[in-house]
Amino acid sequence: MTDRWVAVLSGGLSHEREVSLRSGRRLSAALRSAGLVVEEWDADAHLLTRLKEHRPDAVVVALHGGEGENGSVQTILEMLGVPFVGTDSRACRRAWDKPTAKGELARAGLTTPEWAVLPHATFRELGAQPVLDALVDRLGLPLMLKPDQGGSALGAQVVRDAADLPTAMVGCLAYGDTVLAERYVEGVEVAVAVVDGPDGPYALPPVEIVPESGVYDYTARYTAGLTDFHAPARLDEKAARAVGELAVSAHRLLGLRDVSRTDAVVADDGSVHFLEVNVSPGLTETSLLPMAVEAAGQSLGEIYARLVERAVAR
Repeated sequence: MTDRWVAVLSGGLSHEREVSLRSGRRLSAALRSAGLVVEEWDADAHLLTRLKEHRPDAVVVALHGGEGENGSVQTILEMLGVPFVGTDSRACRRAWDKPTAKGELARAGLTTPEWAVLPHATFRELGAQPVLDALVDRLGLPLMLKPDQGGSALGAQVVRDAADLPTAMVGCLAYGDTVLAERYVEGVEVAVAVVDGPDGPYALPPVEIVPESGVYDYTARYTAGLTDFHAPARLDEKAARAVGELAVSAHRLLGLRDVSRTDAVVADDGSVHFLEVNVSPGLTETSLLPMAVEAAGQSLGEIYARLVERAVAR
């Protein structure tokens, strides 16, 4: 594979640009260590010209948020006929919208925290306080608030006191026009990466997440030392198997491809709850996928090199 030339797409214009650039640099280094020729390209106004004039053997999408995960860039690559590592555009759109993903998986019988979706206009038209009162009456407290689209936990907050809801809603709406409010499930938070192999998708060891603040928000995710990680997670065999099965089921049911990461929580009663899925998992120094790869005794470069070959062969 030493003559295989790939372009790693990172950057872009989303709130997660800097995280994406870090992911792109690490992924590029890993692919070079596996013997591939790699260029790092920003997803900017010059991208289409580059793709047409300097067509790579394949593209690896290392974009986070916005056009990198909602299917927009994938649509461009599909229109140009450029092979790429990652989920196709239609499945990206399903996974990107968290309520849509939760609804599909709930209908398939997977467990996910009960939720409500509240557009900004609802508060303006019906009055903020009556809507918040109805939300608490329906779902209770504590609540997890997050934008209905987006990643890196931007805008995500746990609310334990009803008096804090208005401020939390404003903070959440700073990152989108719609809030996904979920019943908060206490338990062990885990992330499970899924990789497509020759015999189908398989789960890597789950990674347990223990943030110092108690909430795995943006700061806890990307500031070294603020979160403890355990890879593999400190789960008994039954729970570890259950979270792996949940992640593979989410990957299959949503039509994801090559690699994904499912976030879940193992409740105190042992039940496993789907939270959300990511079609472009982070690859920074504090990201979860590289930890899972290491726990599995595998190499990030070798995994992605194999996915490049899968993309070229499609």
